[in-house]
Amino acid sequence: MSATQHTLKKTYSFSGKGLHTGTYASIKLMPAPVNHGIVFQREDLTGKPLVPALAENVTNTARSTTISKKDASVVTIEHLMSALTGLGVDNALIEMDNTEIPILDGSARPFIDAILKDGTLDQEVPRVYIDIPRAVEIKDQKSGSWVRIEPAEAPSIDITVDFNSDILGVQKVHWDEETDYAREIGICRTFVFYREIEALIRNNLIKGGDVDNAIIITDEGYLGGKKLHFPDECGRHKMLDLLGDMRLAGGWLNAKITAYKPGHTINTKAAKALRALL
Repeated sequence: MSATQHTLKKTYSFSGKGLHTGTYASIKLMPAPVNHGIVFQREDLTGKPLVPALAENVTNTARSTTISKKDASVVTIEHLMSALTGLGVDNALIEMDNTEIPILDGSARPFIDAILKDGTLDQEVPRVYIDIPRAVEIKDQKSGSWVRIEPAEAPSIDITVDFNSDILGVQKVHWDEETDYAREIGICRTFVFYREIEALIRNNLIKGGDVDNAIIITDEGYLGGKKLHFPDECGRHKMLDLLGDMRLAGGWLNAKITAYKPGHTINTKAAKALRALL
């Protein structure tokens, strides 16, 4: 990972429906100056409000991560946040004409493919690394999930994913600065259990979900015989999500992160706990 800040070399545009709202949106990923961080801008709202991608702005974690500032919200930011993190982008402005980031193929791949063609722009000032003063552990007694963050000289993440599913089994995934994020993590798609779909729809979620943007898991296997990129693609997608959510700590963590059954709620609680320490 670079020791200097980077931004995008050009502007990239994407359009598509949102996973949860089902509404169509267009977004632009744009270069930004040094120390700008990742900031979203709602071009469709009066005053074109800015929503910084920081943990204290998280307002909803129901099957995705939503951030808000006053009346401006941005829904399902995690795949884009993960792509920017995995590719080493420190500073970017994301303009939006609606509330939800397009789900596209259900992974970070479309963002990755666009950015990698040009590479990123070295801004020639030191990257901001966050040193953790002490270990932090966040637990959810109900789900059994936990995230532990410990001081380290370089970032790394180890997760264990267990959905009590014969199809998925228990999946363990590792990431560090030597991991080829674009090929090994970023292309892994979101997933859902078939048995969950009816309840999710009743809860006003996944209105834009379909077999083209999600892996659907049944008791027998994968709906439509969908072929996986990796046997543990679902576990790798959870790593993708965690990388995006932990970026909400506000920078690059010099930390060893270990997580069991990570999800947006506990991920963002961990990021908030880190922000409170700094």
